[in-house]
Amino acid sequence: MSAILGLNSFHADSAACLVVDGKLVGAVAEERLGSREKHSPAFPENAVRWLLTDNGLKLSDVTHIALPRDTKANRGAKIRYVMKHPVTGGRAALEHVSRSKKTQSMLDQLAQVCDEDPSLATFKTVPVEHHLAHIASSYYCSPFDGLTAGFSYDASGDFASAMAARCEGPRIDVLDRVTLPDSLGFFYTALCQFIGFDEFGEEYKVMGLAPYGEDVHRELMRKLVKLPENGWFRLAKGAFGMHEGGESGSKDDREHIVMGRLWRDVVRKSLGAPAARGTLTQREKDIARSVQVRFEEAAVHCLNRLHGMVETEQLVMAGGCALNGVANARILRETQFTSPYLQAASSDDGTCVGAAFWAWHNVIGSTERFHMEHAFWGPEYSDARHRSAVEKTGLPVKEYSADAPLVERVAQLIADGQVVGWYQGRSEWGPRALGNRSILANPAITTMKDIINAKIKRRESFRPFAPSVLREDVATYFEQDIYSPFMMHVVKLRPEWRERLPAITHVDGTGRLQSVDPTSNALYHLLIGAVKSRTGVGMVLNTSFNENEPIVDTPEQAVDCFLRTDMDAICVGRYVVVKAELKD
Repeated sequence: MSAILGLNSFHADSAACLVVDGKLVGAVAEERLGSREKHSPAFPENAVRWLLTDNGLKLSDVTHIALPRDTKANRGAKIRYVMKHPVTGGRAALEHVSRSKKTQSMLDQLAQVCDEDPSLATFKTVPVEHHLAHIASSYYCSPFDGLTAGFSYDASGDFASAMAARCEGPRIDVLDRVTLPDSLGFFYTALCQFIGFDEFGEEYKVMGLAPYGEDVHRELMRKLVKLPENGWFRLAKGAFGMHEGGESGSKDDREHIVMGRLWRDVVRKSLGAPAARGTLTQREKDIARSVQVRFEEAAVHCLNRLHGMVETEQLVMAGGCALNGVANARILRETQFTSPYLQAASSDDGTCVGAAFWAWHNVIGSTERFHMEHAFWGPEYSDARHRSAVEKTGLPVKEYSADAPLVERVAQLIADGQVVGWYQGRSEWGPRALGNRSILANPAITTMKDIINAKIKRRESFRPFAPSVLREDVATYFEQDIYSPFMMHVVKLRPEWRERLPAITHVDGTGRLQSVDPTSNALYHLLIGAVKSRTGVGMVLNTSFNENEPIVDTPEQAVDCFLRTDMDAICVGRYVVVKAELKD
């Protein structure tokens, strides 16, 4: 037996996965467990313990530990950077050494974390370059076996910001890399900071804000991000900072990840003073629009260049930038890639899966492939625990013994305009709620978006909600018929549906599509079908089951969120609780 433990640790989105004999058996981000801090950089000890316990294994059974980090990668580029920037580069180099020692120290302590005899742990450690792990996370989980193009881009990892690859069979051949200081991720994050979104991981907010602005800074953005005819992309020299030193993944007294300032004074001179957090004038909206447009242009440029290297319709992508669903849909419109696959966790949490499968194919040497058809690889809790959690509400509890009456009841609540917490099975892998830890509502109700934002999510009013759509009905409502089970594409709705589905239609006529079929989530597909039989629309509004916190993990957390917000009802497993029924 081979048991590969994949670990992403010591920077944001810490996570772990377990691959046994070439099959993924579990994957979870550390933020969902333990102290539940968003984008947790902590070593994923809770994730590791859950994975081993859930699969009846011990650390002594683990044959390989795969790490999505290779200190030997891109060494020449690192040396050249330090020589050009001796002060900041030197600090970064020291942090790099410190982090390497920290990683090795924690690997040495894994037995203690797992409460086992360290002499029995005989695993082999497999380092995998960061972007190679990203590409592996999508390619090795995809249905593709023939010629496939692979692309990864983010802020940075192992001193690179992007990688292009040719994938076929069990092989991934790296064709090219973009090394620092050039980085589309740094460009996007820097301008996020400039307009007031200065917390880690807020880029999606700028994507949501962009449609409210005009592209008035087009010329500036073209100067900041150059797209050479015979190259990938370059950032304007002196406009952006990176590797300013400091500990990667360090946190402040609020337990938030510390972000160094990435924009330089040349940006201030062009755009004026940076915005204070929470200040959103038309200027900030226009900057967001121009940043998004230039990012999309760069993405399309890179993917067209990649197609010239790998002439195929099949594309796999990963990296934090691959979470930009607007760009993902545009890539399908404006390149020759027509068959995409992006696994559920494209950001750094997903690299643990990529590293594990890279080890399976390239260290163990197996050609047997695995296809990730759904995203439900996290913890699941017992029926007894479901019952106990809902009974503690003190509200009437209705139990359903079969799926059909359960979904009929919940579908009626949604059709009637109730906001329902939907908690089922194993939790989702990745940042999206995909129908097991979701808050659901009727997308045809005009006021529903404002109701959920104000009373439950308590977030910025401009942020859109996602539509979960029956796969067979996607072409009915959307201009692009994309299979997007992991909610990775933002697509325009057909004009005739935009006013009829106001709660999920963004100001620019788009929606962040999740296509749902029985393979990806059978019960959720059944529920949406039951909603359609009542409303005539094969769709529900879907947002993550949380309130300014990581998505709920346990049934107790789900019930607590239900009680402290203005959610109308909750379905935990086969149990339904409706607040209004207390008044009957």
